Amino acid sequence: MDTQLLSLAITLALIAVAFGLIWMGWRNRLKRQSDVEQLPPVLTEPGEPLAVAEGQYIATTTGGDWLDRIAVHGLGIRTTSTLAVYPHGVLFDRSGAPALYIPATSLHGVRQDSGMAGKFVEKDGLLVVTWVLGPHELDTGFRTRRAADKDVLFTALQQLISSAPAADANSGK
Repeated sequence: MDTQLLSLAITLALIAVAFGLIWMGWRNRLKRQSDVEQLPPVLTEPGEPLAVAEGQYIATTTGGDWLDRIAVHGLGIRTTSTLAVYPHGVLFDRSGAPALYIPATSLHGVRQDSGMAGKFVEKDGLLVVTWVLGPHELDTGFRTRRAADKDVLFTALQQLISSAPAADANSGK
């Protein structure tokens, strides 16, 4: 009986150490990413969306580095979400986390990918939106609940991104 008790104590100690190391790593990641600017404010009345779909917000990572999850501002939290594409930007309405609004002028690209930050799916199963927040280029992943919705969102995002630079050029004249 003593060996079972000792085994239990060692196992619980190892689990506690593992959780402590995970917590320290997340805290250090928050410190390292403290220079990431505040998120753009979410519009109270965004209007009528061009496209909308339910699915899962995967995470936001450093642009081009699908493993470097952004921890600040709740961007690293995986949650169910609705992705809506508007003429002025993109809104991730996340359950259990603050909504994320990305203005069209901050969007740089959209692609389909098979994985990011611990979520891997079939080929081209994720939508990955590339955008800029201050000096940081970021990638945000989204997986639609229904496969047909992905193509609709992808097309709407491509159109929004291709029209955004023209709007910027005209506003500067």
